[in-house]
Amino acid sequence: MRYFDLIAREVDVTPLRHAVARQPHLWNANRLRTTYPGTVHGEVDDIWLRFDPLENPDTVIDGHESVDYPAFAALPQARPIVFDLMRRVEGVRLGRVLITRLRPGGRIYPHEDAGGHAAYYERYQVCLRGLPGCVFRAGGEQVTMESGEVWWFDNGQTHEVVNNSAGDRIHMIVDIRT
Repeated sequence: MRYFDLIAREVDVTPLRHAVARQPHLWNANRLRTTYPGTVHGEVDDIWLRFDPLENPDTVIDGHESVDYPAFAALPQARPIVFDLMRRVEGVRLGRVLITRLRPGGRIYPHEDAGGHAAYYERYQVCLRGLPGCVFRAGGEQVTMESGEVWWFDNGQTHEVVNNSAGDRIHMIVDIRT
């Protein structure tokens, strides 16, 4: 495959998945990605662990900087997964980290990630919950990601997700500068 690369299998995501399930109030505390006009992510729920420092965008010195949000402290089970991935890919800088949920029948519509952030970071998907019938497409290729798998994918390609499975698709997106 050219646009997807399986980085790891059998990552123990169960503690993080259970911690997320025990804290439903973390979903959609930040709705920027899912509510701006014309978003392709309108059917997604988010938990922001790390994201751009939005509280005062006029003072952002480095446009590639991401900061910890309260959910990163509330979900310490994410840290070993994130930092093991950083070690595995020899990452030098951690960017955005989001947990996303796409309900059965939901879709992330075709799009390409553009701009400085997408060009600077590599995008990784940690599958916390993946079931048969959920399809991830990029650049004409497609995969069904299983729970515990970690994938790199080329988010500069047109990509989309269609969840035709019987349950929620839950992924952790991790952006790493390598």
